[in-house]
Amino acid sequence: MRLPSPYSGVFRGGSTARTGPHALPLARIKKIMKRSARDGSGGDSAGARMISCEAPVVFSSACELFVAELTRAAWDSTLEGRRRTVHAEDVAAAVRDTNVFDFLVDVVKARPSDDGVSAGDGEGSVAPAVGVHGGMQG
Repeated sequence: MRLPSPYSGVFRGGSTARTGPHALPLARIKKIMKRSARDGSGGDSAGARMISCEAPVVFSSACELFVAELTRAAWDSTLEGRRRTVHAEDVAAAVRDTNVFDFLVDVVKARPSDDGVSAGDGEGSVAPAVGVHGGMQG
């Protein structure tokens, strides 16, 4: 008889059967994991064919923590600007001002204003990363 794994209750409880208690769909995380492993980021060119059921749960929790921390840092920037609405410039400032988000500096680009001249100090907006498209791929 098979013993339940430590995470087996996570999949049964929660808001829906598909996502469990997490805000991110586990099937989508698993699909992204398989696709990124296939892209050659790992050592094996064949990619990951199988992913354990615990791995997407851990990734989902990590993503939630990442978004929460980035939101907190952007909110601090919003309050410094004496506003109550988080803008893209606040997220960009959070990335620039927090060492933890240094890996995102390349994603934060200067957004030219409508007349083609850079606004302010040339920093402050978020541009889509290379290879990021509006819809799902695959």
